Formats: sequence, structure tokens, C-alpha cells
Amino acid sequence: MSASSSSSSTTPTDPSEQPERLRSPAFERWRLSLSNFTGLGLSDEEKERRVLERDWDKCEKYKRDLMSNSPMITFLLSHLKHSGCEFDSSAIQCHPCPETRSGGFSPDHGILMCQNRFFSKKHMEDTLSHELIHAFDHCRFRVDWGNLRHHACSEIRAANLSGDCRWTREVKRGFYSFNKQHQACVKRRAILSVLANPSCKSPEMAEKAVNEVWESCFKDTRPFDEIY
Repeated sequence: MSASSSSSSTTPTDPSEQPERLRSPAFERWRLSLSNFTGLGLSDEEKERRVLERDWDKCEKYKRDLMSNSPMITFLLSHLKHSGCEFDSSAIQCHPCPETRSGGFSPDHGILMCQNRFFSKKHMEDTLSHELIHAFDHCRFRVDWGNLRHHACSEIRAANLSGDCRWTREVKRGFYSFNKQHQACVKRRAILSVLANPSCKSPEMAEKAVNEVWESCFKDTRPFDEIY
């Protein structure tokens, strides 16, 4: 055997170590599928994209199911339609959000569902209900969102009627009380929401706006007959 033949390299037995031109399309599909499943072999950018896609898929799946099967959501969608403000699927968008929020309503853009902030479909149902109540208020009562009293009233109604303040949700937030727990939650969350309004300059302004409209807005359960 010549020296040149004895020193020649052998072909790697691991397909992933073979030159790219020798890898089969079937192997590449298998490798990519395995990487997506395990997360191994993915760059940080690919991992982030994978998480975004997973969260978006779950959010869209929950949204479609809730819009078709949730009594709460279908009831609110029906009343929005009857009020002349029909909401279709495209008006409810799933996007990633910071930790400070789980959803939002914009008169110009519709409803935002924060795809990375939901720990269950029930959590998303409560959040979507909350935002649909804002949409109903905007459609039915022509809310001026720059007016703190208007904003406070809608926040009181949304927190009160959506399920956002049910006892189990409050326990998860770390609030334990059996004495007017629901009312305390509604007021606390309404104040926090009004405080985020650009027209609000201080916590005292937010609390004052909520207190001024509290009695009438807490009692207003439209379009429901009573608190859900």
C-alpha cells in the first residue's frame, strides 16, 4: 500500500459531520425537526423565533376556540355586533408583550392579546372579556379615553364584569381576604389602569377619578343582567 493511500482520511460515520454537499435533503429535514423539538443546535435567534411561533400558535388556537365556544365571549361579541361594532377574528391580534400587561384595547387598532402572558385558556378568556367590555363601552357610550372619569368608569366595569377579580385569580396574585374582596380588587385594578393613562399625573388623580364614579359604574352591569 502506498504512503499516500495509507494517510487518506476516512469518511465520517456521523452524517452530521459529513460535508454539507453530501448530506441528503431527508437528513436535513430530520436534523431541523429534531432541533426544533429539543432546542439543541439552535442559535439564540432561532430559539427566540421558536418561542414566538409557539406562543402565537397557542394564542390563536385559544382565540378561535373562545370566539366559537365561550358563552362569555360569544355573548359580548353578539352585543358588540348589535351595537354596530362587530369584532371579527382579525380585530383581535396576538403579539408578544412586556410583563406589565396581558392585553389591551385601542379604538384605532382593536384588541391586543399578549401571547406570552397567558398561563391558561381561562386566563385568556378573562382578559379577552375585559377588553371586549372596553370595546362595548367605547361603541355604546362613546368613551373619551383622555377623560379620567370616563376611563375610570370603563375600568371599573371591565374589572367587575370580566372575571378578572374572581377569588381564585386574586389568590394567585397574593391577595387573601374574605371581606369585600371583589370590590377591593375592582377598585385596586381600576386605579392602576387609570394611573397608566397619559392624562393622569399622580396616583392621587387616579384614585380620585375612580372614587368619583365608583358607585354608579360598579352598579352598571350592561350588557349583563348581573355580575358574571
